[in-house]
Amino acid sequence: MARNITKSAALALGTAAALGAAWVGWGAYTRRTTDRVPYTTALHVDGVEIRRYPDTVVAKTTADSQGEAFQRLFRYIQGNNRSRDEIEMTAPVSTGREKIAMTAPVASESSDGRMEMAFFLPGEYTAEGAPEPEDEAVTIESIEARTLAVRPFSWYATDARVADNRRRLFDTLSAHNLTPTGDPFLLRYDDPWTPPFMRRNEIAVELE
Repeated sequence: MARNITKSAALALGTAAALGAAWVGWGAYTRRTTDRVPYTTALHVDGVEIRRYPDTVVAKTTADSQGEAFQRLFRYIQGNNRSRDEIEMTAPVSTGREKIAMTAPVASESSDGRMEMAFFLPGEYTAEGAPEPEDEAVTIESIEARTLAVRPFSWYATDARVADNRRRLFDTLSAHNLTPTGDPFLLRYDDPWTPPFMRRNEIAVELE
């Protein structure tokens, strides 16, 4: 009986190890194969990176939940557009609230705010040349070159973790006399199946 229990435990441990290795492998694979929005780094200050981004094009929507917004945009890049084109996924995915009350250097979110999400399109697309969405709730927008202040963090992007890193971002900007403009937003780089310790998230805000 003891021998059978030992064999069962060893089998369970082996299976768990194999699944864990596959999970980590998937996270590494998606990180290597997903295109990233290009940028140049201008400065590092106390855990915050100041980046310069070129002109970019996004597919954007606003929904009652993060899941609804993601699925709507995912359908668009999977071919739910007038030309039926499939578009490569590009990291990061930008999320924020439609309504955010700003009191510099602290930002607070309205509890009744809706979820705003944007997928960055590959660099070869322009706002005029991108496939036209079938869903009227999806829009294609051009974002001019800009400078962002970004604070990275890992693990799941829970409300508490986002709020903490947002506070630290604004504290750092205030301490270094850097002036934010507009609303802060969340950047996510990984798909939902990436292990939490491998996830890359960022709180970002545009600078004057």
